[in-house]
Amino acid sequence: MEGMISFGNKRSYNDFKKQIPEKAQPLFDSIREFCLSLGGNVVEDVRMHRVVFGKSLTFRWFADVEPEREGIIIKIQKSRKENPQVLQIKTGQDITEIKEIIKKAFQTIN
Repeated sequence: MEGMISFGNKRSYNDFKKQIPEKAQPLFDSIREFCLSLGGNVVEDVRMHRVVFGKSLTFRWFADVEPEREGIIIKIQKSRKENPQVLQIKTGQDITEIKEIIKKAFQTIN
């Protein structure tokens, strides 16, 4: 995507997507698209085994998404003083509540 910033090894999401189990890809893509839709200041950092979403150039992360065979694991951070909330999501699971948790974390993080 134009304007996206990536740190580290400069992997693209398309490269990363090849390692996501086929069954988990739609769920992972849905969470990714939701995170990116939260605002123009969302930064995506594609890492070796996960994708981390942060806010602006200070990169205060709010969501760390890692694929699994049957779903994904999301770590959600609202502040640096709190431990991240870890959620395991299976394919086919309703993610409406999880999107709200991510949205609140995005709005809360400084």
